[in-house]
Amino acid sequence: SANINKNLAIVLDKRVISCPTIQGALDGGGQISGNFNSETANNLAVTLRYGRLPVALEVVESRIIGPTLGEDSLSKSLLAGAIGFGIVILFMVIYYRLPGAVAVLSIAIYAGLTFALFKLIPVTLTLPSIAGFLLSTGSALDANILIFERLKEELRNGRTLQQAIDLGWKRAWPSIRDSNIATIITSIILFWFGSAFGASIVKGFALTLALGVGVSLFTAILVTRNFLSIVIKLINPARHQKWFGA
Repeated sequence: SANINKNLAIVLDKRVISCPTIQGALDGGGQISGNFNSETANNLAVTLRYGRLPVALEVVESRIIGPTLGEDSLSKSLLAGAIGFGIVILFMVIYYRLPGAVAVLSIAIYAGLTFALFKLIPVTLTLPSIAGFLLSTGSALDANILIFERLKEELRNGRTLQQAIDLGWKRAWPSIRDSNIATIITSIILFWFGSAFGASIVKGFALTLALGVGVSLFTAILVTRNFLSIVIKLINPARHQKWFGA
């Protein structure tokens, strides 16, 4: 009470950040009042609570990027991915014929499940996260290619279509499983690295890659194999074996 109507300087890093007038006896707490707007009051509260940076910031580089630039880059990346995906689909259908068409349907289901998972989590689509998704799509296509190559080998060895599908998938599965699990482990390490060092770009890439590869394992196990089995039940396998690229 002896210091009422005197100023109390609040000093941080040898600088006075506020100098309020004592208007009553202090009992372990206090309140600063004055002609503040919400922004000034919030800045003062944050400074008192957390302090200032211990070192001065040095501007190394400064650039102004308009909002349309990021939107343009994102749209161009999506367009490039769509064009590349279309070329791959065309190749699959021409080279693998009917199984290639089945692969297209399988990849469409894969993409739908993956984006549903992105929406559920949710995942913010940035350029790195889109790159991770496109890379995981490549893993899904690779799984189909391994199955189809094994299928063609079994057909050349005189197997029936159903036997070729079963044996081809069985012999391709270890390679699909091992490569995808290795990718998921790598993605987990990258995600941990991004979390530990604050690299959100790495986290976004690793998250979409791991989720996409996980879904591709599901589609390789269930979708492609079952779709092929359904197809051969709808056609005459003996007459249309050439549709399978054998």
